[in-house]
Amino acid sequence: MYNRILIPTDGSELADKAVDQGFALAKALGSKVTIVRVTNVPAPMVYEGVVVALPTEEIRAEIAARVAEHFKTLSAKAAAVGVPVETIHVENDSPWESIIDTAKNKAANLIVMASHGRRGLSAVLLGSEAQKVLTHTTIPVLVCR
Repeated sequence: MYNRILIPTDGSELADKAVDQGFALAKALGSKVTIVRVTNVPAPMVYEGVVVALPTEEIRAEIAARVAEHFKTLSAKAAAVGVPVETIHVENDSPWESIIDTAKNKAANLIVMASHGRRGLSAVLLGSEAQKVLTHTTIPVLVCR
């Protein structure tokens, strides 16, 4: 039924719960898993009208190291339950687009992801990546809370 599951993560505790759910489902179905982590593109800061250029390569390297460490933890978890896993790090300011693109590129037929369940003004201001994925994909999505 679902032989390739995509699990997006932002490294949060809630996202890790969705990873656990995705691993359990993959184990039960004999599915392969792809984990994707989307991080923002480092950008210069504006401080009192002055653009402050940040050392973007250093920032990228630090972010990549943190993501790699998280992937190492998740890969060990997957190995412990016997689920084959592949990890992908994507740099993009629109996580929902990268999640959908990765799902298509990896021929995923299920996306398992967390939702922070924001409501009201915080939902309007911060948006919901899960909502955007649900709105823009034709691939089934299992949303975990």
